[in-house]
Amino acid sequence: MSGKDEKINIFPSRMAQTLMKTRLKGAQKGHSLLKKKSDALTMRFRAILGKIIETKVQMGEVMKEAAFSLAETKFAAGDVNQTVLQSVAKAQIKVRTRKDNVAGVNLPVFEHYVEGTDSYELTGIAKGGQQVAKLKKNYLTAVKLLVDLASLQTSFVTLDEVIKVTNRRVNAIEHVIIPKIERTLAYIVSELDEREREEFFRLKKVQEKKKQARDRKEKVEKEEKESAASLQQQQQQEGSLHGQGKYAEKINHVRNIIDEDNDADVLF
Repeated sequence: MSGKDEKINIFPSRMAQTLMKTRLKGAQKGHSLLKKKSDALTMRFRAILGKIIETKVQMGEVMKEAAFSLAETKFAAGDVNQTVLQSVAKAQIKVRTRKDNVAGVNLPVFEHYVEGTDSYELTGIAKGGQQVAKLKKNYLTAVKLLVDLASLQTSFVTLDEVIKVTNRRVNAIEHVIIPKIERTLAYIVSELDEREREEFFRLKKVQEKKKQARDRKEKVEKEEKESAASLQQQQQQEGSLHGQGKYAEKINHVRNIIDEDNDADVLF
């Protein structure tokens, strides 16, 4: 059986028809919900994509400014690497994570925050401390953008995978599950209709047989009544003829007696 003609292996009955209708309704509802979820995720995906492009463009400008500030700091204060490293006790820029729920999908979000401050006013000559502070500010902006970009990229990759899975499910329900249930439901309906036609034909034949049997019985009863009536009429006719014969015999007997009396009168 080809995929287009494939259907669920189930015995056609009224219960199976009700079950298939319920499953079809559930599949359609699930398809609608997954489609809405896919649309919501796609909208968020496109919004994140726009933010990524905007952040990357901004990142280029910020990194260019930070690199130029580094050159200015080296020119003004010389090599300040050791000074900066000695003045740093612990990390000031930290990152924490939280989850953002979008249509049932948890997206990781990275947030940055700053703890503590540094002062480089006395670093180098020709206001080198101010240049270091400016450099720090520019690179702090770059780090913040990097954290935001990392959060956007992570959400982008997560959404991409979820959207692919959701779209596969939507397509599977739309092009495989729902048509399969519809074909099964059509098969059950056709089988039930065929059974109803067979049952109607069977009942029609049974009624026809009963009618023929009833007609034969009525015909036999009619013939029996006709034969009984004919026999009775024949018996009545025979009885009438027998009575008439006895009456004629009596008349003849009386006539004979009268004739004998007349003969005796003549003799005497």
